[in-house]
Amino acid sequence: MYKNLLSLLALSSLLLSCNPSEKKDSAHWYKGNLHTHSYWSDGDEFPEMIMDWYKTRDYDFLALTDHNTLAEGEKWINIRPDSIYQEAFQTYLAKYDSSWVNSRYNADNQIEVKLKTLSEYAPLFQEEGKFLIIQSEEVTDGFEGKPIHMNAHNLEKPITPRHGNSVAEVIQNNIDAVLERRRETGRAIIPHLNHPNFGYGVSLDDMLKLHGERFFEVYNGHPTVHNLGDSTHISTEEMWDLINISYLKAGKPIMFGMATDDSHQYHHIGAKWSNSGRGWVVVKSDTLTAEGIITAMEKGDFYSSTGVELNDVKYTNNSLHIEAKPVENLSYTFDLIACKKGDSATEIIETLKGNSADFEFSDEYLFVRCKITSSRKQVNPVEGMVYEMAWTQPVQVAD
Repeated sequence: MYKNLLSLLALSSLLLSCNPSEKKDSAHWYKGNLHTHSYWSDGDEFPEMIMDWYKTRDYDFLALTDHNTLAEGEKWINIRPDSIYQEAFQTYLAKYDSSWVNSRYNADNQIEVKLKTLSEYAPLFQEEGKFLIIQSEEVTDGFEGKPIHMNAHNLEKPITPRHGNSVAEVIQNNIDAVLERRRETGRAIIPHLNHPNFGYGVSLDDMLKLHGERFFEVYNGHPTVHNLGDSTHISTEEMWDLINISYLKAGKPIMFGMATDDSHQYHHIGAKWSNSGRGWVVVKSDTLTAEGIITAMEKGDFYSSTGVELNDVKYTNNSLHIEAKPVENLSYTFDLIACKKGDSATEIIETLKGNSADFEFSDEYLFVRCKITSSRKQVNPVEGMVYEMAWTQPVQVAD
């Protein structure tokens, strides 16, 4: 019996050592969009329909970021008389039926619908380990006609814009409000600055004055945000590099770049509409929770994409390894972008082609990042950004 017991213990030990869940790296890649609008502000669709769109297209998490509001309390919206919105309402009614949809006619004989709150619709979509809704808000502010928008993620109640006496002061005051809420609640709450080139409201100089901001949108899928800049304004990607050159020289944490949809229109599709499915982040996290996603993002364990899928991104000992998902008849170009210590701009220091890339670099560089471009065109592009892309996060090179 004693020998049998020893045999069982040995077998149990062997099984435990072979259990995949016992492996050191238990993290998974989770795809999500952190900038989305609904009927709760200036979007043109019900939150349930939006959630269903993203979940059925294999997104793992989503944040509705309506302007200066959370999906709570009572709100009624009018269904516009255009046939496209009337038909969309009938689709919504058919999907969820009259027992779910609360509608009525107003004094002008227009259909009004009571919006469902997050607490009401979340149980229809959230599934542990499968789909997560992160309660968020687009804190919408401005200064002298310049739009200043910032998303705040994982909130328990809304944040009121704090305003200020300059663009940089408005941004900083709102960053401080978000970070104060984080300290007060103990929740993993983060701000991210939205579309700095929208209305050219936020300049590089404004960004360089900030403290406590770790994320901004290097890509936004709205057709009027000017990701590429113009003849007198730099692109958001160039802005990203210049921010990090300044931040690292000043001893500030590195700035991470996000891709988002900023979707508003769900019934008109095309280059002049802000549609879903254009930009997202893919986060390597141990858990599909708001805490897990945000913690991973604060470490830079994510990449941003407009279509390119990566299987692996790994930085170790001044080397960067990237694997793209192999797709038949697709090719990838990997551009390693870096800034030498003491320089004031980045440059492409190496370009590789194939399904993967391994870069090695010396400690003469301040930071490096990689931009991956696919040979496949994006399905619904904006601004002439035709081909699918991905951006890895910048990493500071060790001395």
